Amino acid sequence: MSNELIFVLMALIYLGSVLLLYKVFGKNGLYAYAVFGTLLGNIAVCKCVDLFGLSTTAGSVLYASTFLVTDILSEKYGKREASKAVAYSFSIMVLWMLGTQLLLLFTPNANDYINESLKVVFGLVPRITIASLIGFIVSQNLDVFLYHLIWSKTGGTKAKLWLRNNGSTLTSQAADTVLFTTIAFWGVYPTNVFFSIMITTYLFKAVVALLDTSFIYWARRIVPINEMQLSGAAHNA
Repeated sequence: MSNELIFVLMALIYLGSVLLLYKVFGKNGLYAYAVFGTLLGNIAVCKCVDLFGLSTTAGSVLYASTFLVTDILSEKYGKREASKAVAYSFSIMVLWMLGTQLLLLFTPNANDYINESLKVVFGLVPRITIASLIGFIVSQNLDVFLYHLIWSKTGGTKAKLWLRNNGSTLTSQAADTVLFTTIAFWGVYPTNVFFSIMITTYLFKAVVALLDTSFIYWARRIVPINEMQLSGAAHNA
């Protein structure tokens, strides 16, 4: 299976999963996805791949899909709930970094066969996670801020949903990409490769951001199962 096809499938699966989790679990499903996306993204971003002849990281889709989460929360529940998703993900990322480094402190016994592989992967975690933490906290808060700023300037109508979704996400994705790639990869790769990764990473994040516009329109129409049950219970009471 080609990398390009995998990229398209990942985008559809991850964005679709956001809606599915939202439908089944409501806001809690969105919080869960935000945490999942940031954790797996910290591993996926370590893998460099070629897409359409361009070098990028395998974590682009995951990071981009987490912005759909905060945009849905902003659209349906307001700034406070969107900020909660950012806070939850940030807290779990700190624990993730601590946990992986504590795991590496164990001295493996003679039967161990995976420690060296864990050292390769988790050895990058501190720099990757610090870069991710800084990029995440800045870009996600910027996304929430810009979403509501555009909302206040243009109104919260469905007709302007594409503007606040794309305007906030594309701008905050740019901030995330510059901060993350600079902290994580500057000095790791040759300069030309570094800038290639930065530009193409943003390019593919932007593709996912534009693709998620239709998903947020669908999310606007979704009524989560738990909210339907609460509404029904209130009506019966």
